[in-house]
Amino acid sequence: MTAHETDQDVIQRVVRDYVEGMVFADEHRLRSAFHPQCRIIGHFQGELEWLSVDDFAGAIRDAGPVLAEGEKPVWAIQALDITGDAASLKVVDDYADMRFTDYLSLLKIGGRWSIINKLYYLHD
Repeated sequence: MTAHETDQDVIQRVVRDYVEGMVFADEHRLRSAFHPQCRIIGHFQGELEWLSVDDFAGAIRDAGPVLAEGEKPVWAIQALDITGDAASLKVVDDYADMRFTDYLSLLKIGGRWSIINKLYYLHD
């Protein structure tokens, strides 16, 4: 974080890395947004998923990019609350013709913001 960046700026960049890492299947960028012990939880295709970052990143890698280079991902932060080194964020994003609402918990560890939990809802 530079002297001119705020925690809000850095968190938005983490979320951008998460979303763009997903849609462009950029495993390095996707993993950089998450703490290694993060869990990704929600119902997908009628089944409860309780994934590790390795499982999630592997599935995204195997699926491949869902947008072509130069296309813009669709996502918007709906709410962001920061208290000290903890943050909660609600983001709506599109992935492969599906719309998700993600509730992300972030923690600043060693001066770096990371997603430590992702709870998602897949819209019908």
